[in-house]
Formats: sequence, C-alpha cells, structure tokens
Amino acid sequence: MNIEQIHAKLDALDLTEASRVLAHRAEQAAKEDWSYLRFLDQLFTEELAARRDRSLKARIKLARMPAKKTLAAFDFDAQPGVDRKLIHELATLTFLDRTDNLCFLGPPGVGKSHLCTALMFRALEEGYTAYFTTLDHMVADLKHAQAQEKLEKRIRVYLKPKVLAIDEIGYMPLDRPAANLFFQVVARRYERGSIILTSNKSYGDWAQFLGDPVLATAILDRLLHHSITINIRGESYRLRERRKAGISIPPQAKEVLSANVF
Repeated sequence: MNIEQIHAKLDALDLTEASRVLAHRAEQAAKEDWSYLRFLDQLFTEELAARRDRSLKARIKLARMPAKKTLAAFDFDAQPGVDRKLIHELATLTFLDRTDNLCFLGPPGVGKSHLCTALMFRALEEGYTAYFTTLDHMVADLKHAQAQEKLEKRIRVYLKPKVLAIDEIGYMPLDRPAANLFFQVVARRYERGSIILTSNKSYGDWAQFLGDPVLATAILDRLLHHSITINIRGESYRLRERRKAGISIPPQAKEVLSANVF
C-alpha cells in the first residue's frame, strides 16, 4: 500500500486534516522513531484540533459577533472598579448552568461591550451556542417579522441559543410595540437560557426609555431574578486614547461620558 492509497482512505473517512499532514508526520515519525501508537495519536490529535477550530469558526459566524474580544485583552488596570476575580469566575461559565443573566451597566466607553463579547466568545469556545445583537436591531428585526406575519419563526432566533447577548440597551428610547417585543424575548428566555446585556442606564431609568413603568418592571423582574450585575465606573477608553493622542476633549463631553451615575 502506498501513501496515496492511505490519503484516499483518510479522505473517504472525512479525516481531511489527518490526510493533509500525513506525509509530514510519517517523515517525522521515521526520523524520530515514533511508535505506531504515537504516530496515530498525533494524526488524530491534529484532526480533532482542526475539527474543533472549524466548529468554533462556524459558531462564531452564526453568533454574528461584531468582533472577537477576549478577557486577556481587557485592560483591568484601566478599570480598577471591575472585579477581576468575579470576571474570571464568570469565564468558567458556571452561570450558564444556572441560566443566570449578566448585566453590565455603566457609561459609554468603559468596556461593557468588550466584557460581554469576551464572555460570549468563551461560551462559543466551550461549544455553547450564542447570538449577538443590539437592542435596536433586535426590535427592528422582530417588528419587520411581525409585519410579515413571521414573528414566531423569527423570535426563535433569539430564543434558541444558550447565550443571547443584547448590547446597547437604553441608548435609544423604545415605543410601546418595540418594548413589548423586548419583553417577549426576555419572558420566553426566562430560566431557559442566559442573557448577557449591556446598558448605559441604571435600572431606575429603564421605565423612561421603555416608556412604560409596568412593562419595565415586568422585564426587570425576569432579568434580575437570576442575575449578576456588574457596575463599571471610570473614564471612557476613547476619551483616554484621545488624550494620549493630544486631542482636546470638551469639558462637557468629558463630564457626561465619565459620570458615575450607577
């Protein structure tokens, strides 16, 4: 039997990575006097690693992550108010087993979205399903589906994944139909799947941007029943980078963006 025949059999078994590295690993095994078991173990290890990588890439694509963020890249020194120990505990993903929600609150630019997407990426790495959206995009998407009489089919996109990340809650006010769609997602995911959200509003301000105190109470009641809230205070990363670059910052803007309102 020659190596081409082995390639053909590996390809037939869909062991594409093992087939790709076969010749190189066979040469390495001969030079280093590997046992048959070590040679096979190396082939299968590389095949499994490649499959995990392809699976992760597929899950990332389906999750619609805006950008790959990691906890290693988060600047904890720049945001000393963030509990590093808590964040690393959350990275173990035990909160998913409890279907807890995570709520990152704070002014713009303090790293809420970074932490949200980094934890979402950790979930994807561990084989969980996830989906990312902003609140405005989600309600616009569901409104369109409702107008097309396809709401039930479309809402399953936001109900199915183990982790639903909803970014930028509170940046724009919602009308009552939009707020009701938000409520439907939260209520139907309640105790079934985790939500990771970011908001620039304290909970006391949710009634205002949702336009309905009763609906705001109903949403928060379900979100906060099993949840962990992380308040982030501090200077905006963007303001800090502008200052480093020597770009002047209007005092009014700095005051608003750095306000500790939580």
